[in-house]
Amino acid sequence: MTKNYYKVDTFQSRKALGYLIRRTANLIVPHAEALFADQEITFSQWVALVSLRDGLTNTCADIARHLGHDSGATTRLIDQLEARGLVVRTRSQEDRRVVKLSLTSEGRAVAKSLTPRILEFWNDVLNDFSSSEVTTLIELLTRLLGAIETELANEPQKARSAR
Repeated sequence: MTKNYYKVDTFQSRKALGYLIRRTANLIVPHAEALFADQEITFSQWVALVSLRDGLTNTCADIARHLGHDSGATTRLIDQLEARGLVVRTRSQEDRRVVKLSLTSEGRAVAKSLTPRILEFWNDVLNDFSSSEVTTLIELLTRLLGAIETELANEPQKARSAR
């Protein structure tokens, strides 16, 4: 059963999840990029390193989706990380067309050494939230992300069923 939380007659953009998430991201990204201005790697490169470290990604295509970058920009980003010795490319044993990415020990160290910059920012932003509120926010956003990923994964099936 579908619940209709939003209704045309009462809809307000400032209360829309899409608006709130997008506005939050639009404020965070430039600030995070500025935190890395004095470093040899960019915020996007750091995100790629951390996503590899945490197992969220393991290919260039995964990183492109994770960052919302096109494949060309992501290839350049990975080329730069590889040239610095932070990432290694290897052919998949299961499918030779796939190139897997992994962190080097130096890549792991760089990711870890720059993490305090982001943690300090988030700890400052969340200062007026209780630990319980932060935990709840993370749990709800995680559920929302899962629901969106499930919905998007089911879209091709829904389109086939509608025919």
